[in-house]
Amino acid sequence: MDRRTFAKAVGLAATTTAGLAATTAGPAAAEGAYARAARPGRASASFDDVLQIDAGELDVGYVDLGPRDGRPVILLHGWPYDIHSYAEVAPILARQGYRALVPYFRGFGSTTFRSPDTFRNAQQSRIALDVTEFMDALGIDRAVIAGYDWGSRTGDIIAAIWPHRVKALVSVTGYLITNREAQRTPIAAASEWAWWYQYYFSTERGAKGLADPKIGTDLARLVWRFNSPTWSFDEATFARTAAAFSNPDYVDIVLHNYRWRLGLADGARRYDALERKLAAAPPIAVPTITIDPAADPFTPAGDGAGYRAHFTGPYEHRTFAGIGHNVPQEAPADFARAVLDADRL
Repeated sequence: MDRRTFAKAVGLAATTTAGLAATTAGPAAAEGAYARAARPGRASASFDDVLQIDAGELDVGYVDLGPRDGRPVILLHGWPYDIHSYAEVAPILARQGYRALVPYFRGFGSTTFRSPDTFRNAQQSRIALDVTEFMDALGIDRAVIAGYDWGSRTGDIIAAIWPHRVKALVSVTGYLITNREAQRTPIAAASEWAWWYQYYFSTERGAKGLADPKIGTDLARLVWRFNSPTWSFDEATFARTAAAFSNPDYVDIVLHNYRWRLGLADGARRYDALERKLAAAPPIAVPTITIDPAADPFTPAGDGAGYRAHFTGPYEHRTFAGIGHNVPQEAPADFARAVLDADRL
């Protein structure tokens, strides 16, 4: 399915979002300010049963497994991945009585923009607001949040800026909040080489490559293999996720995310104050378990010591031997256990 066909299939509602008052409240806001009756809706029958809900700028596609009155846990994917990273984790949590919610990020799967005129912004604060608006749309005050890659960064931001929305946090690779000024400083050559696709995406050649259906798919498959050298995934598993890249906004969102991080693209001025807070590396005080996947080429040395000081509340660190970047899909039982344990810290 090409992007034009995908857009027609899922539809684009020509409506605009109202203000951000509820989701931009500062970290000192009382939990009572978010008191509301949850709107449980119906459950997904499986990961093939993707639901839709209007939330802020987006019509969000998501899977919703488990009892309607279960404690909510929001599971956040990364790039180049999708909700199927949690195809085994979510049912485990649902069987434990949790309501497991797995949304597609903007630009992925069936999540689309409600207005064709909305800036296709993928700066870190805007993606975090997507999740708080998703929670608002479902009537969820607080949730356990767990993620890796883009999902770790997003969970870290919500826990740091709006801790009253987060019951507990599971963050793969620890503290990933971006400071764009610090990003200007070169790092070790081997680490720079591992980020080759970020630099590729900063060029027009890279943009054309990502937009080409074959090259873009081959690139994602290559990243999977590099990021997870011990994971023997089959082509059907990869193809199931790659279908999410047919979203009409996928290329714009991926390019903007990586270019924004490198200071090569602007975000929206209305988020400048929030980005200044994030650049100051705010601490995370909610109960947290961090995970380092030992086979991930991006795992920092030091068994979590480099980011430990950012977490000031109840805390545990775990290293998963032989596991690569896509932790929930490579080690679903261990990831689900981390979610359960974080909720009990």
